[in-house]
Amino acid sequence: MLVHYRSNRDGAAATADEIRKLGVNCETMAADLSQTDDVHRLAEDAIGRLGTISTWVNNAGFDVLTGEASGWSFDQKLRMLLDVDVCGTIALSRIVGPAMAEQSLSSQVTPSMVFIGWDQAPEGMEGDAGMMFGPVKAAVMAFANSLAQTLAPRVRVNTVAPGWIQTAWGETTSSYWNERAEKQSLMQRWGRPSDIAEAVAYLTSPDAGFVTGQTVNVNGGWNRKFEGRGDS
Repeated sequence: MLVHYRSNRDGAAATADEIRKLGVNCETMAADLSQTDDVHRLAEDAIGRLGTISTWVNNAGFDVLTGEASGWSFDQKLRMLLDVDVCGTIALSRIVGPAMAEQSLSSQVTPSMVFIGWDQAPEGMEGDAGMMFGPVKAAVMAFANSLAQTLAPRVRVNTVAPGWIQTAWGETTSSYWNERAEKQSLMQRWGRPSDIAEAVAYLTSPDAGFVTGQTVNVNGGWNRKFEGRGDS
């Protein structure tokens, strides 16, 4: 197994350690997906190191909500999201996907690729966040659907579209965003990273062997009765 990171070496190492505890060999590799040369190096090294690739998860996304990038202008944030989330993901998948398709000719298991979208991208959301993440994730989801058509039946390609998930940003939000995240879900709670991981695990398992070209919303069910209170 291979865990990719850009700059958070410690986080990648900790993830790899947890994977090794499950008895799975795991390596880490650094690459900046906003740089074309790094994208190609990552893809080629991954193919070389892993040999047979049964599962590939495109989870790369630049964090513009926390840290230094949170103070960037809208244009700077959008450009970086397009470079990493869209262009980097597409370029990487166009190398790895066909390699997975070729290897599947001699394999009894259909390999699987999963993308991470956003449940609100097709509908839109107000504000800068919606105007950034909406078009970016919509592009990723559209590409995933096209790749599913291109690689079928040799590779299954699906998308998981998270709703309100309590990542690092969600741990520091105001009462307005906490209420919105909880009330806009029929399950009345924030989503957890483990909720997304479990959906990805299903889509990449043999149990989902007849599932491809699909987008699975993992958002606790969209609550159309939400009425917000307060200001953002």
